[in-house]
Amino acid sequence: MGALRAVPPSESTAELSIAAAAESGDDRALLIALRARVAKACDDLDTPQRDLAALTRRLLEIAKDIKALDAAENGDDVGAAAGTPDEEWPAS
Repeated sequence: MGALRAVPPSESTAELSIAAAAESGDDRALLIALRARVAKACDDLDTPQRDLAALTRRLLEIAKDIKALDAAENGDDVGAAAGTPDEEWPAS
């Protein structure tokens, strides 16, 4: 089990409705609300099997969108490296 820690507001577990998240203008909050709703539909045994593949695919896309948004906000090593200009290399 991991160590306990304070949860920053960006990781809050309080769920907004999709409509409230959309109205807030916060892209991350909207993605979190969508992820929760799609995950709930995937878990629901009454969800038609024909819809499950599309829901699962969308759930994975939303997760990637959240990771990309977090990386853009927090910076990531790969993005920082890609944005670093090349240095002149002396020809010898």
